[in-house]
Amino acid sequence: MSEPTSLPASIVADTIMRTIELGVTITDAAVDGEVTVVFCDLLVDGPDRCPSCSQAGAYRDTVVRTVTDLPVAGHPLQLRVRVPRYRCESASCEREVFRHNTDRLARPGWSTTRRCARHILRQLMIDRTSIAAIARELGPSWDTVNAIATWATTTLITTDTSRLESVRVIGVDEHRWAHTRGAAGDGYVTVIVDLTPVFDGTVARSILVVVWHLLIDANARFCDLGADYHTRHIDTERKLRSHIAQLAALGYRVTVAPAA
Repeated sequence: MSEPTSLPASIVADTIMRTIELGVTITDAAVDGEVTVVFCDLLVDGPDRCPSCSQAGAYRDTVVRTVTDLPVAGHPLQLRVRVPRYRCESASCEREVFRHNTDRLARPGWSTTRRCARHILRQLMIDRTSIAAIARELGPSWDTVNAIATWATTTLITTDTSRLESVRVIGVDEHRWAHTRGAAGDGYVTVIVDLTPVFDGTVARSILVVVWHLLIDANARFCDLGADYHTRHIDTERKLRSHIAQLAALGYRVTVAPAA
């Protein structure tokens, strides 16, 4: 751990928010209702190169890219990043204007930072949080969070083929599903479940794949937390309180003692 020092406020803010890992630095902040707005500059080391002809561009102007980041103090966080735009000076290039590359901040076309996908996946897998609750926490719409969760789940499954090596028995089922009643579309989801541990009598079944129509994306990398992660992180006290409360609701009073 580094020793505390007297640093400019922007450096302190960047350290606390860990914005450097996104390739941006904080310049200002404000509160907009329930949303915390952080203004940032993109960290650049000179003019970017044209994505079409690879020639260095000439500065033209600056635009703002707005993306959602991880919540702070229980409030949604929005980053408004100033992104330089350049003019391609190659006469033979069809592209006239291009932005500085922001792939480190967020995927092209996405309205959330890269680390939001990891956060959403962690909330779903470990904390068992619903999509609606995550959407309220982050700020984007339910559809946006659901799309990110689907993409993250798919990449988790498709990029690590070794995690299927021990699978010998599977169960397949289809469910009629809709976020809102009467929603358009067929709304069917196919679930493939690993039943091997059930047949072996070791642990409960675990979901391997959730396929929503056709989901293919093998570019991203995620760290598998392991099949026994939830077993190792069971909150026994919480489960005990829950069971006692259920019995009390049925009119029973119980005393619980550790097994010998």
